[in-house]
Amino acid sequence: MSDEDAAMTGEYLMQIGEVAERTGLSVKTIRDYDAAEVLHPSGRSDGGFRLYSTDDVERLLMVRRMKPLGFSLSEAAVLVDAVRMLDEANPDVDVTAVRSRVAAFIRDAEARRERLDEQLGMVDEFLDSLRAH
Repeated sequence: MSDEDAAMTGEYLMQIGEVAERTGLSVKTIRDYDAAEVLHPSGRSDGGFRLYSTDDVERLLMVRRMKPLGFSLSEAAVLVDAVRMLDEANPDVDVTAVRSRVAAFIRDAEARRERLDEQLGMVDEFLDSLRAH
């Protein structure tokens, strides 16, 4: 989508610097996600600059939130694609299969969070033991 297309649809598109500011990701990381096929910008400006929609920003935030749980970029790409398919409500998409894929990510994220909780418990025990000395 170009600047002109965005103006005609009324959609607000952001350049990469604004997206970096909104997401807390670096411009380099956002470019790397594009190159790694995790998330492509919704369009390009007439000058060739990447343009991102608010949906793109939400998906980038989702990827950022996946990183501490140890998900790979390829896993993030699969989830971003699934969420995009659900958001677009394309009649050609098997929504049941896509929802199943998302549900699998939810279960995996819950298990990873549980492991992190256990690790944080160990950290708390360690800190308590150090403070006791």
